[in-house]
This record gives sequence, structure tokens and C-alpha cells, in this order.
Amino acid sequence: MPLITIETLINAPMERVFDLARSIDAHMASTDGTEERAVAGRTTGLIGRGESVTWEARHFGIRQRLTAHITAFDRPHLFRDEMLTGAFAVMQHTHRFSAAGDGTLMVDEFAFTAPLGWIGRMAERLFLTAYMRRFLTSRASRLKDMAESDKWRMYLNDAAAEK
Repeated sequence: MPLITIETLINAPMERVFDLARSIDAHMASTDGTEERAVAGRTTGLIGRGESVTWEARHFGIRQRLTAHITAFDRPHLFRDEMLTGAFAVMQHTHRFSAAGDGTLMVDEFAFTAPLGWIGRMAERLFLTAYMRRFLTSRASRLKDMAESDKWRMYLNDAAAEK
């Protein structure tokens, strides 16, 4: 099972970064290249403990759906979403946040298994892991930009996010 780890240092408070990372609206804005949109479950606002969201997106030119459920939640340090249904055989995304000086270290740990047995393993090695790494890195960069500018205010309005 491939494990992709992306570390992003963000010059913003941990609570703000945590909430941006779980914002459905910020997620859609940070993944506009794949036309991601929430179509069921929690479709706007901040996803939380025990909630689910179904995403519809275009990857490799194919419109796909993936339903993820929040299986761990410890604001503002960690949350984990796991795929219930979708294109992967298994998918687990752990989002970790820790103080780093005056900012936040955001760590994405993305573990997945492609379907289709040995064909899926080959796809993981040949292109899928690199594709997912680019996708996660791009999303982290967009969240960093939001958190470090006033753009976060479009997605968060609670006082904790302003810290």
C-alpha cells in the first residue's frame, strides 16, 4: 500500500489551518483542476467527527465519485477520512497539524491501494502514486495560500480561525 507524506509549513495559526483543511468549500476551491464538488452528505461548511461527504471529480478524464467518512477527529491536531465507496480499493487520509514557531506544520499522510490486484499495483508504481502526490501537493499549496492571506475569510467565519 503506497503511503504519500506531504509536509507543508504554513505561516498561520493552527486552528485556522485545521479548519481550512476540513472546509468543504475550501476543498472545492483548492482542487478546481479536477472539478471536485460535494454532492452528498456534508456539502458545505466544516466537516466534523462522524460525518461523511461524497465528492464528484474528474480524474484521468473520467468523472468519478468517492464517499469519505471522518473516522478520527481531534481539533486542531488531527482528523482522518477514510473511503467508504470510490475508485480505490482502500484509501485513508490522515491530516496532522502541529505548532511550528509562529505557524503550523501541516502533514498529509495518504495511504491507498488501487483496485484490480496486480494491475492496480502496476498502476500505483507507474503513474498513480506520482499523480496523487502532485494532487496533494497542489492542494496543500492552495490551502497555504488561503491561510497566509485574507482568502481564508471566504471559508471560515468563527473566532477560533482568526487566532
